[in-house]
Amino acid sequence: MSSTTTFVSIGDLRKGRQAVSELVETASGGCSTTGGAGKSSCGSSAGPDDMPQEIWDKVKNHPCYSEEAHHHFARMHVAVAPACNIQCNYCNRKYDCSNESRPGVVSQKLTPDQAVKKVLAVASEIPQMTVLGIAGPGDSLANPKKTFDTMRQLAEKAPDIKLCLSTNGLALPDQVDEICKYNIDHVTITINMVDPAVGEKIYPWIFYNHKRYTGYEAAKILHERQMLGLEMLTARGVLTKINSVLIPGVNDEHLIEVNREVKKRGAFLHNIMPLISEPEHGTVFGLTGQRGPTAQELKAVQDACMGGANLMRHCRQCRADAVGLLGEDRSEEFTLDKIEQMEIVYDLDKRRAYQEKVEEERQAQHQAKVNALSNAFDASLLAGTEELRVLVAVATEGHGRVNQHFGHATEFQIFEVDRRQALFVGHRRVDLYCQGGYGEDEQLPSIVSAINDCHAVLVSKIGACPRDELKAAGIEPVDQYAHEFIEKAALQWFADYCERVASGALQHHERGDARIRQGAFTGGQAVA
Repeated sequence: MSSTTTFVSIGDLRKGRQAVSELVETASGGCSTTGGAGKSSCGSSAGPDDMPQEIWDKVKNHPCYSEEAHHHFARMHVAVAPACNIQCNYCNRKYDCSNESRPGVVSQKLTPDQAVKKVLAVASEIPQMTVLGIAGPGDSLANPKKTFDTMRQLAEKAPDIKLCLSTNGLALPDQVDEICKYNIDHVTITINMVDPAVGEKIYPWIFYNHKRYTGYEAAKILHERQMLGLEMLTARGVLTKINSVLIPGVNDEHLIEVNREVKKRGAFLHNIMPLISEPEHGTVFGLTGQRGPTAQELKAVQDACMGGANLMRHCRQCRADAVGLLGEDRSEEFTLDKIEQMEIVYDLDKRRAYQEKVEEERQAQHQAKVNALSNAFDASLLAGTEELRVLVAVATEGHGRVNQHFGHATEFQIFEVDRRQALFVGHRRVDLYCQGGYGEDEQLPSIVSAINDCHAVLVSKIGACPRDELKAAGIEPVDQYAHEFIEKAALQWFADYCERVASGALQHHERGDARIRQGAFTGGQAVA
């Protein structure tokens, strides 16, 4: 760390220092996070045996806080917060925009009343929607009246929906009481630095206490406010997720220190996500040539943080008006004009009954993973493969299963598989191969480059042309596990792979790096 690093003191929380210390363990899921050996999967793939019951109740059906839950439960964002109090070099907010899928982008800005009506409409049509978040398109706490008016109404009209908000943290310390008043027990803070010398490369200015600050001074104020806000939330028992944007050459190595410092202050999860920097988005970084990380660079930083604050790896960097499962966006089904034509019936009992069925399927997925681990590997047949570890891409439409045709995939989920586990480590957006009922062969090179570090791709079905292209690139197309649970399928394929390697039928080779798809254009607007 630079000698210029400045950490905020607890200040007003000095008397509550002991309470903060005690709550760090609880808020972090009870996963040994205060001792430097926190489980990287806690809060992600962890279950009820890994954390106190009150924490499990908050995360078990929250798709952002539980990797298992994100296969089964949906979320939505409402765009009621257009103003922002800081400027980030990686952000360019766009309103009335439907062809991009990234933070800061919305098709329609909403009033609190419109937002509440939309939430009730979505919840009546998508009973597995369990979480409502306000994530912009600006900063939720730079628009406190609109944000809390929305939350107040939803707490009354939709009491079963978990309420969340995202913030840059500048105004957070002033709003903790309001956050707790409306039982908003999940807060995401974007923290990209704990050293203002790094921060001034990311933030041109902030607007604080009716004054604009720039440079090092702006970054120092922002850092102090973020740390204070995080400590205050921990002291009040609010679960916090930290988002960090990995910017190569700016904060990539520094994020290890960020991870360490947010863990000290009780963060439940740390989500390290790649910079989106295509020039088409019009951000400062995009227009000045700042590149995003490769897949290996992103994974290397995430892996280096294991043992610190627990990691989230299934983030989709959603739009500020996203609707549906992570990885899908159904917002076009719920525009204001369409909602006006809908008969909205918010049936709480029906929603709970449906979610109970979803939870049963989720438990079946978990048990399938446990069974696969116990049955997949015959040590006598796998000599010499004990240390093998590979990445596998999976085409899925949700529910934790290999249930998508290769040609219909707009993203692949990536699992790291060895003889001990199949661990979700990320996702890769790709261009749609099948368009208008036909395969677009010119899309294949970009798809291959997105999963080039994987040894196999698991799909429900695949055509002859992409099958041959993948084989030529050294990626094994696998469709014999169609509709199986993902972890079970990945472990069974890996056991077979190890057997082939051990018998000499196949030679194991390390794979190359892969390209993270920069930007997020949707549908026909996709770019290679």
